[in-house]
Amino acid sequence: MKKQQIKHFVKPKVTRKKKEDIGLSPYAVVFRGEKRMEKTLINAMDFDLEEVREFEITTPDQLRDLHRRTNLSWIFVNGIHDVLRLEEIAREFEIPNNILSDILNPSLRSKVEVFDKGIFVTIKLLQYQEKTDQVTIENLSLIISENTLISFREEAGPVFEPIRERIRKYNNKIRTSGSDYLAFTLLDVVVDNYIYILGALGEKIEILDDRMTTNPHKELLDEINILKREINFLRKSILPAKEMILSLAKLDVEFLQDINRLHFRELQYNINEATELSDSYREILFDQISIYHTIVSTRLNDIMRTLTIFSVIFIPLTFIVGVYGTNFDVLPELHWKNGYYIMWGVMVVIALAMLIYFSRKKWF
Repeated sequence: MKKQQIKHFVKPKVTRKKKEDIGLSPYAVVFRGEKRMEKTLINAMDFDLEEVREFEITTPDQLRDLHRRTNLSWIFVNGIHDVLRLEEIAREFEIPNNILSDILNPSLRSKVEVFDKGIFVTIKLLQYQEKTDQVTIENLSLIISENTLISFREEAGPVFEPIRERIRKYNNKIRTSGSDYLAFTLLDVVVDNYIYILGALGEKIEILDDRMTTNPHKELLDEINILKREINFLRKSILPAKEMILSLAKLDVEFLQDINRLHFRELQYNINEATELSDSYREILFDQISIYHTIVSTRLNDIMRTLTIFSVIFIPLTFIVGVYGTNFDVLPELHWKNGYYIMWGVMVVIALAMLIYFSRKKWF
């Protein structure tokens, strides 16, 4: 019978450090990841309380014009492999080379760093793909400056479309609260995805709990081990994100308005919830492994007890048969007319007596 292949929930498509990157200067402006789009796309939303402009940025002059405006702007870059285009953004917004190098490194751990013209934030963006029932991971970097938020993603996707819709449809707080509040809304989407993904993973773990008591077969243990590895993989993204958000909320810089600090504290509560969920599900999986081994051990003990009872019953019967199977010439009972039936009767009585004794002792 062919063994069924277990489907992985987390798709571990994460960029790792390449051998050729070892020894590179931290200021080297080199793309260090995997190309996920054919072409780097740069779009922008420029808005105030009255109007919203959306357009694609194709020239440095458009960047310069956008930078000089006093409106709040959101520049979103999809595809970070085009170093020349990212250097254009860095020159216009005075992003230092060490920050640009970090943006071009998708394997970078979540962090926050302040520079002269703004704040640099990087975090892992996890998304649940319902069609494939898998989680994908990519790097998200943000530059928070006075009137501009720049987001860098490895590939295009609709994850931030609800934020854009809020900007388009409503003359609300998101249009007037500054680039730091806009950054908060993006980070809030990222953390909400953490919680949603952990909830979806939790459903799978709870289903395993039900199956554990009914049929704890070997494939079930394989599934538990896979889920354990996947929850650990998610924690590698969530725990550094928690550290980054805590550090971001504590910053005392002009680019974070005091009125918006309340929202970053809310973000701390959300990331704490995600961390607690990951801890809880991780403990449940370890408990499930212990329960599995306990159930298997209990079943093995039941089997061994049954076999032991049969063995104990047959010991005196084997003794009787062994005595009368000897080759001595003088065995009086061999010449009895009903000796054979008497021997069977004695063995049956002994077996029944032992079964009754074991039953009263509740040994089976």
